[in-house]
Amino acid sequence: MAAKALMFQGTGSDVGKSLLVAGLCRLASRKGMRVQPFKPQNMSNNAAVTIDEGEIGRAQALQALACGVQPTVHMNPVLLKPETENGSQLIVQGRLFGKATGQQYQTMKSKLLPFVMDSFKQVSKEADLVLVEGAGSPAEINLRANDIANMGFATAAGVPVILIGDIDRGGIIASIIGTKAVLSKIDAAQIKGFIINKFRGDISLFSDGMSKIEQYTKWLGLGVIPWFDQAIKLPAEDAMGLKNFKKSKNKGLMIAVPQLSRIANFDDLDPIRMEPGVHLVLVQPGEVIPVDADLVLIPGTKSTIGDLIFLRKQGWDIDIVSHVRRGGSVLGLCGGYQMLGKKISDPLRIEGLEMEIKGLGLLDVETVLTPKKMLQRVIGVDTVYNENICGYEIHIGTTDGPDCERPVINVGTNNKIRQDGAATRDGRITGSYVHGIFASDGFRKAFLDALGMQQTSSINFNLEIEDTLDKLADHLEQFIDIKSLFELAR
Repeated sequence: MAAKALMFQGTGSDVGKSLLVAGLCRLASRKGMRVQPFKPQNMSNNAAVTIDEGEIGRAQALQALACGVQPTVHMNPVLLKPETENGSQLIVQGRLFGKATGQQYQTMKSKLLPFVMDSFKQVSKEADLVLVEGAGSPAEINLRANDIANMGFATAAGVPVILIGDIDRGGIIASIIGTKAVLSKIDAAQIKGFIINKFRGDISLFSDGMSKIEQYTKWLGLGVIPWFDQAIKLPAEDAMGLKNFKKSKNKGLMIAVPQLSRIANFDDLDPIRMEPGVHLVLVQPGEVIPVDADLVLIPGTKSTIGDLIFLRKQGWDIDIVSHVRRGGSVLGLCGGYQMLGKKISDPLRIEGLEMEIKGLGLLDVETVLTPKKMLQRVIGVDTVYNENICGYEIHIGTTDGPDCERPVINVGTNNKIRQDGAATRDGRITGSYVHGIFASDGFRKAFLDALGMQQTSSINFNLEIEDTLDKLADHLEQFIDIKSLFELAR
């Protein structure tokens, strides 16, 4: 029997599609369905490594977790990873396909639809129900030609659509009715219902609003979802989710993170942000890195050389050197690790900016950017606290030098061990290519305790994520007509 499918599109970006699909994935899974997530096209530098050693958007990896299945490249066949203001790296079915400007990508989309349809077929083989997430909004009719992200996919695959609106932004009635007004009759007919998301207050006050939308659109109103506070605990899909980091008001150990212009894989920060004994500060462009920070953490980036230039323009290089002189510690992850060295070379102009640039010089290492991308899951043991680590690598370039003689992680098991990272003799400056290390509870606690965290208890990060997904599923079941929703799947 062929899998049924249902697609969720939004009146705009950041209306909550990703978490809505994750919650419904968990709900369907708990009801005994074999459910799989799918997103035809995503744009995000927050990526995850799949079981088949490709990369997809982090949101689809979270949705796979909600389904109780391993993430695969087919769950997000087209991934755009922005490198510059008008150019992105293009990942197709988990592998590097090329690079494209926004204009170039528009001409490429028709060639990508076969990959999307093939992946949808592969995902459907493993499911009773496929929950599909759109991107942006179908109301962007200027992008409708050769579309693969929203209505182009929905009409090609014959998948019914539910439209999601974010009432927290205001203008929700106009947003939904206006979406129908600009769509072609064929596209509008593909939409079967709508959901109002992020409502604050008494939802009964919007009952007349629901009726008015139903009257004008002839679509089925499936529910009004109140604001879900605990969504902040789940990984964000893209950099728009970074605004939530400003809400960290914990007292205790201060970790300062410069917000790079092309920050990537920033879900590395989630486990430490959730620790009650940590005050995480996301330093905005133009701001000074706090002088009382215990640790400066330089995160990953999609453009190491470009963001190193950006970092210097903010004066953060001076702040970091001053921090080290005061006895502070610095950790660089992936691109942040590369920045800590003496030099970054790009002989093939892979990043297209500089063939060589001076690093921060805090680690005695040098990096050469190479075309081959390292994509793999990692298990290992850290070299300082002897704690188990699970994570992943997703980077280009190799890093070598005297400080690599003091590695951070022994990667692998038994006789297949290699060493990752580098550290200064006093251990205050460290760098690693491995993402996700702080999701390992034992390592995170040991690392933070060594920095001086006063809080004696520590969270179980993976249990927190699972518990939050369950609570999200309960929340959706309470406020959505789930029976009618799933009956719309075809």
